[in-house]
Amino acid sequence: MKTAFVNIHTHRPTHRHLEPEACGIHPWHADRGKSYPTIDEHTKAIGEIGLDFACDVPHKQQEEVFRHQLQLAAEHHLPVVLHTVRAFNEVMKLLREYRIERAVFHGFIGSWQQASEAIKHGYYLSFGLRTFRSPKTLAVLEKLPSEHLFLETDDEEIPIEEIYRLAADVRHTTLEELQQVCLNNYERFFHHG
Repeated sequence: MKTAFVNIHTHRPTHRHLEPEACGIHPWHADRGKSYPTIDEHTKAIGEIGLDFACDVPHKQQEEVFRHQLQLAAEHHLPVVLHTVRAFNEVMKLLREYRIERAVFHGFIGSWQQASEAIKHGYYLSFGLRTFRSPKTLAVLEKLPSEHLFLETDDEEIPIEEIYRLAADVRHTTLEELQQVCLNNYERFFHHG
């Protein structure tokens, strides 16, 4: 049997791969009212949620919406898919406050120090096309322990298979081994406990 590709975060589902459904209010939209998503049997994660201190939405509004969604995740025992820009320390603090055990930092663009802090708490990092334009992030992708790795297309039109090929080259592994790593992580992430 052929191993599936996991695309942990995409705005362009193909329905050909493992593309988990998540619902949530993006920090860019935290000022558009408080119509929170409904959690149902199809909801696999709360996301894409978080803090983005590079956008125009006031930080206080973002934090209020983020806190509410972390509370939902905690109550429903759901993992979270995080959007984090210039707010890594603040996001980590809130994850600890709400005792979130399963989180993935989608589109990770950061330092090894941030990556180490995230994996120390058991969190995952996901890498997409922007990774391959950042030497600092490529270094993280290369040495990240396999059990904390995901790949994604986000809003890019590139096929997920191409992201895997690029990542396999950086990590000095085969496409098939990388598929199996991400599949194992998917099982742990969504079937935890």
